[in-house]
Amino acid sequence: MAGASQSTATMTRRADGASVPRPAPGSSSYAAGARILTIGIASTGVFTFLYLAVASHALDPASYSRISLCWAIMFVILSVIYRPIEQLLSRTIADRRARGLHGHPLRIPATIQFGFALLFLAVALALRPQIERGIFDGSSALYWILVVGVLAYAASYFARGWLAGHQRFDLYGALVFLESTSRFLFALAVAVGIGSGQGVVGLGMAVAPFASLCVIPFAFSHLRRRADPEDAAVATVDAAGEGPAHAQLEESATDLTMKRGAGFAISVVGIMFAEQTLMNAGVLIVAANSKGAALTAGLTGFVFNVLLIVRAPLQLFQAIQTSILPHLAGLEARESGDEFGRAIRLTVLAIAAFAGAVALGLLLIGPPVMTALLGDKGFHYARAGLALVGLGMGFHLTAGTLNQAALARGHAALAAAAWLLAAALFVVFVAQPTIADEVTRVEVGYFLATLLLSGLLWSVYRRGCGRTAVH
Repeated sequence: MAGASQSTATMTRRADGASVPRPAPGSSSYAAGARILTIGIASTGVFTFLYLAVASHALDPASYSRISLCWAIMFVILSVIYRPIEQLLSRTIADRRARGLHGHPLRIPATIQFGFALLFLAVALALRPQIERGIFDGSSALYWILVVGVLAYAASYFARGWLAGHQRFDLYGALVFLESTSRFLFALAVAVGIGSGQGVVGLGMAVAPFASLCVIPFAFSHLRRRADPEDAAVATVDAAGEGPAHAQLEESATDLTMKRGAGFAISVVGIMFAEQTLMNAGVLIVAANSKGAALTAGLTGFVFNVLLIVRAPLQLFQAIQTSILPHLAGLEARESGDEFGRAIRLTVLAIAAFAGAVALGLLLIGPPVMTALLGDKGFHYARAGLALVGLGMGFHLTAGTLNQAALARGHAALAAAAWLLAAALFVVFVAQPTIADEVTRVEVGYFLATLLLSGLLWSVYRRGCGRTAVH
């Protein structure tokens, strides 16, 4: 019976009624698509870093600090309210395709996404005076850049989830590449004198999501070309007459209810909120503790630059994390435990090698390189602190990989609890005077929080291995 369970998840019906094996969709093109995605997102990471580096050189410390705050706030919001839907779509579509199902439900994810966008708009309009004057020092341009940018990204993140679930990694890479390059052009315009001021630099954040959607027509034209008439013949037969394997298949055909979709999305909201807390809370706490002085002196921008060590590699490894969730969801659906474990193991080993090299490089030449790339903001980069952030980045990337394994296995709630605990401890550590120097406090706090997080998620991963073995 176990063998039947594995095989019938990918069976189709011939005209004579016989069931024949159907290969997992996209398996032959997965590696090629992931390679294209890696190239696209690697380029995206470079242009994202260049956008911030050029802005750091082109703007005065106070203006760059405001741009840093706008960036931090925008991407906290995006990750919290939109990434969950991207992950929900990616996992659901990939799982259904692995079972040979088509006609993937989009209404429920779209409804949740629309609700999140409306909630953001209502809060942003209600808090306009506090945001505009209290955070952006009276800049209405940055306020509207934040509002328009966040709303526009709703469509961009929905498209990402759809593309990832269908393993259209080439178009996913093109989408994020267009986003980053279009944003970079605005910072470049200020650097060469075509434009001036924080408003022009910030405008890139609002324009980027619109530019990224240029790839969508190509995705739909590809679907029309590859429409397979045999897809309509996928078996979704009476569960009572065909055994437990068909019961599982039929259940999967209608498994995305509002309750289940919202439950998954809420867990991922917690995960994304915690991740953005690790990346941005240090910047926001430093700004809040200084009561505006950090903006004038440029300390907020300096702390933001220190954490660019985290942002750039996370952008680069987004390629792996984007492709690995639909891949793992497919393996889990087909009960391919050995392949599942091998994918996680190879990814973690690659991350360890990369993080070790980065930490060593930061220890040896970190301060002069950071100053050359990001400009002298009047503060000194500490070698040991930069190396700690580099190691923390490695733990962060490892946690992200283990997190995708947890989502693929349906352990989103446990993963969310681990992320939220680590983020809460990070905030407490940075907000309290645990270390006199604020920058060092952020660096040490980030390292400790990511170390704890990767340990907690490793425990969740091992629990999943035990469940799979027993099942």
